[in-house]
Amino acid sequence: MNKTKPPLIILVFCKPEIIKAFNLSQWDLLIRQARYAGVLARLAFLLEKNEVFSFVPEKPLNHLQSALTFSRHFELSLSWEIDCITEALKPLDTPIIYLKGAAYFLAGDIAGQGRVSVDVDILVKKDRLDLVEKRLIFKGWRNQQYDAYDQKYYRQWMHELPPLVNIDRNTCIDVHHNILPITAKFCPDANKLLANIVKIEEKYAWVLATEDRILHSATHLFHEGEFDHGFRDLSDLDLLLKEFSAEQGFWNKLLQRAAELKQQTPLFYALRYTSLILQTPVPEAVLKASAEHSVNRIKQRFMDALFLRALMPNHVSCNDSWTGLARWLLFIRSHWLRMPWYLLIPHLYRKGMMHITGKEHH
Repeated sequence: MNKTKPPLIILVFCKPEIIKAFNLSQWDLLIRQARYAGVLARLAFLLEKNEVFSFVPEKPLNHLQSALTFSRHFELSLSWEIDCITEALKPLDTPIIYLKGAAYFLAGDIAGQGRVSVDVDILVKKDRLDLVEKRLIFKGWRNQQYDAYDQKYYRQWMHELPPLVNIDRNTCIDVHHNILPITAKFCPDANKLLANIVKIEEKYAWVLATEDRILHSATHLFHEGEFDHGFRDLSDLDLLLKEFSAEQGFWNKLLQRAAELKQQTPLFYALRYTSLILQTPVPEAVLKASAEHSVNRIKQRFMDALFLRALMPNHVSCNDSWTGLARWLLFIRSHWLRMPWYLLIPHLYRKGMMHITGKEHH
């Protein structure tokens, strides 16, 4: 990692029992790191699971209990939001596949515990996209104010519609038809994703298959250029891998599925950085097999220098003098992965001008 000693939050996520010896100063820093990284409630769940919650002093305990209360309230709100989406889209008689946090919640994944997000992501068949959008608008969701270029950007090049916001609840829904932009070189075949979806019992809701949930999490983290919640998303991967690796044949299925969906590179990064940062127990043979699709050693050292900084919790105590540059370079990389150069250059120029004038949307 980029620091001699990892941040406290990483040390605790790897070995929760170390909190028994923490003083109040260490607790203060740990709480702040967890809050900025968006994993305060997850930290509380982790301490409960490892039976060390009783060792938390009163003052930090108040913060953790508050985070747990907020997390449980969020779950109620998320459940209600899913019911509203169901009521809006069930008449279309098409699968509604929930992604990321909503998927972990519906599937009962450990990664869903204490995970709070600001929007709901769904995946639908591309040929149903227009009907889904119309139904959501009819039921009270609205497009934000995007100009003609923004509309073209989303509808012609990206893998999702412009975000929709509910006029009553101010909740946001992102409607996808794939997990990567259609202009991306390694955009998977959405039909292969849809072929393996899993129905949630007693709900009009589906999620991606286990391996696909992991691959989507990896793809999202290592193709995106914003790392405000990078550590949280890395923790998602850590928890998903730990939970499902107990299933027989899991690792081979994961590697095979990554090849089928052309997601070997993000899977390699996911396995590499979860094991390096969070000590996720990935078998050496799996790491070696995944590394066959990695970049050369020189480039890998460069990517390590970037990701081992960018994936740190988003708190000043976790940064060094190169963190800002690392995140900026990965932001540029994300656009390079997203679009071919002849679309990218004019897009970045326009994005830069919009940022200068304060009119940027995406």
